Amino acid sequence: MPLPKSICVFCGSHTGTNSIYAAAAGELGRQLAQSQVRLVFGGGHIGLMGVVADAVLAKGGEVTGVIPESLQQLELAHPQVEDMRVVDSMHTRKALMAELSEGFIALPGGLGTFEELFEILTWAQLDFHNKPVALLNLNDYYSPLIQLMDRSVREGFMKPQNRKLLNVVETVDDLMNVFTNAETIRADDQALRDKT
Repeated sequence: MPLPKSICVFCGSHTGTNSIYAAAAGELGRQLAQSQVRLVFGGGHIGLMGVVADAVLAKGGEVTGVIPESLQQLELAHPQVEDMRVVDSMHTRKALMAELSEGFIALPGGLGTFEELFEILTWAQLDFHNKPVALLNLNDYYSPLIQLMDRSVREGFMKPQNRKLLNVVETVDDLMNVFTNAETIRADDQALRDKT
């Protein structure tokens, strides 16, 4: 299947203490641009957000930023992104990012990234969308979170088919493969839902 036309990337406003995080963000940005996939992101020029946007722009790719007015006023908006949507709140930001995107990727990040990832998974669980969601578990960064989700299934708080909504990979190449195979993944997930 062809790649989506646009993918939203959730990631940190810091680059982390290990250089592999920024390296992976840069590689993702280059692959998005080379594949002619528009990047939708939080609009900032700092942290991994800035790294992935810089990499897309350097390769001549398309970028859409979505940033609340309060953060724009703090001069955090990426100055090279021409398609910058300024919104009134974080809630509006997330809704617009979801509307503009055909898939979602979470790179390493902090509270904001966690919150964005789980909200988009919750929306998928509620059938508000059926877009693929992928997590880059680089350097085992997200392993404790994945273990918690697996325990949630074992303890009866999460259905196995909802756990499957999150595609976990360890390389940027595998991230791109998730979206190439997205139609098959969605069909398999729907079949599971139909049985419950």
